[in-house]
Amino acid sequence: MKPQDEQTHFGYKSVARDEKQGLVADVFHSVAAKYDVMNDLMSFGVHRLWKRHTIACSGARQGQTILDLAGGTGDLTSRFSDIVGPEGQVILGDINDSMLKVGREKLRNLGKVGNIEYVQMNAEALPFPDNTFDLITIAFGLRNVTDKSKALASMQRVLKPGGRLLVLEFSKPIYEPLNKAYDFYSFNLLPGMGQLVANDAESYRYLAESIRMHPDQETLKSMMEEVGFEMTSYENLTGGIVALHKGFKF
Repeated sequence: MKPQDEQTHFGYKSVARDEKQGLVADVFHSVAAKYDVMNDLMSFGVHRLWKRHTIACSGARQGQTILDLAGGTGDLTSRFSDIVGPEGQVILGDINDSMLKVGREKLRNLGKVGNIEYVQMNAEALPFPDNTFDLITIAFGLRNVTDKSKALASMQRVLKPGGRLLVLEFSKPIYEPLNKAYDFYSFNLLPGMGQLVANDAESYRYLAESIRMHPDQETLKSMMEEVGFEMTSYENLTGGIVALHKGFKF
């Protein structure tokens, strides 16, 4: 057994830190093909509203350079591509090549070409020079990162002065009745839905567990401040089931 400081969590399990990345990769290799369908089913379509709100809060403008980190199947990238136009650039970054392939095919089928680049990358060591991006978004990806503080520091490094980070992630419901209902749904219904649609109950059980192990709203805000983000804030969406955290680099 490895020492405690070399352990991390994979859902509710304790695993070696150097094993988590591969375990998470297996989950997303498994769910990539059905990812969009399951997102609509799991959230009853509300994930589209959460992402639309994130776009509205982004301040994205024509000509900017944007990193959509853990961008998966490209929902945010698609809209950012329209906003930044031919003078701008959007990089869809993801650690998982299966998700990148699904995102690339989906966006190219939508005619999104010319200002989008697809890059496989690890959030903990972003392969870009300092002060590269006007905006970084990471939607429903941070909870899967092994060292979240290291990833946040990497994001802060590659943002331009004046740039902003938006973290859209499942969080802690602020009403106890909602919290109980959410737990029942996550652990009793979601794995069965995953089995029925994606033939994979275990991956969706992990996804539910990973949400519960993710830092709550105030903890994540503090983590962002500790690596240098300023004017940090968060907004609870759908009663805190999801939170949108914001931070700036100055």
